[in-house]
Amino acid sequence: MRIAVYGASGFTGALVAAEARRRGIEPVLVGRDVVRLRKTSEDIGVPDAALRIASLDEIQEMATIFTECDAVVNCAGPFTRWGEPVLRAAITAGRHYVDTSGEQHHIHRTFDEFSSAAEQSGTTAVPGATDDGVPGDLIAQLAAARVSSIREVLIADLRLPGGVSRGTARSMLAVSGSGGLEFRDGAWHPDAGGTIEPVIPPGQDQPAALRVFALPGVVTVPRHVTAGRVRGAIRAEVATLFEGLTEEMAETIPEVVPMQARQDGQWLMFARVTGVNGESVSGWVTGPDAYGLTAVIAVETARRLVEVGAPAGVLAPAQAVDPADFLRYLASAGARWQVGED
Repeated sequence: MRIAVYGASGFTGALVAAEARRRGIEPVLVGRDVVRLRKTSEDIGVPDAALRIASLDEIQEMATIFTECDAVVNCAGPFTRWGEPVLRAAITAGRHYVDTSGEQHHIHRTFDEFSSAAEQSGTTAVPGATDDGVPGDLIAQLAAARVSSIREVLIADLRLPGGVSRGTARSMLAVSGSGGLEFRDGAWHPDAGGTIEPVIPPGQDQPAALRVFALPGVVTVPRHVTAGRVRGAIRAEVATLFEGLTEEMAETIPEVVPMQARQDGQWLMFARVTGVNGESVSGWVTGPDAYGLTAVIAVETARRLVEVGAPAGVLAPAQAVDPADFLRYLASAGARWQVGED
């Protein structure tokens, strides 16, 4: 199997290419700078890796490159700014598409504007194949399956502040600057704000204050869970940090997060599903090294699209893969998960 990794010279792209190699999948490194791509190929231990050059305004050239591969993983963010050309090229080439975006509006636009084209080309596209987008969506589906009639779903990213890459900082600027969505009464609307009840994170005894935030799950979960309302939130202290971020500050952040900082950090996605009669079921997924786990998620999603298959179109993670089986696979990469009644 061959997977084209667009943006392979970036931090996340290099991790995805390295994970593909570890899985016995040939990565084709695609980007705009051959010198940086060559360095990535040497850094990941594949000095003879196939390198392909295409800029974002060369959609047909990208499509020709992608026809050499079985699937495409797009790692070139911010996706709100740069994601569309790679997606168009993958659809043109008829190749399955995965991206590592955490940007809610990009993901929402992908569903709205590209579902029909993907279906017509026989392509499956899964945006938001990241440490927050996939675990949050899958655990919400498993929790929702235990509630017969759902009033509300809360998706919360409960990780503590930690090291981020320059790419993440740029994407969070795009997220924070656009305002978040909520799903309410059968449609998406700008989030109405208001109070979100604090949550006691798994393994802790103190509640975490939450703030509304534009998480991917708000866009993906309503596509497979019938609920009156779906909202996203993060820890209040993390929201405050993102709100204080400026473009100038983002550009001073190192491109790469050191391995020790990655291993020391813990990501934690939480879902609470509340029924119309007040019953509640929660689930959580956690683990170390959010960036390494994103690479695992992106490669495994692409592999399953090729080898297992999924319906054509733009799909939420839980529509593209079996939720429990995928989380069991992530457990082999150090993740832990649980679903149960509150």
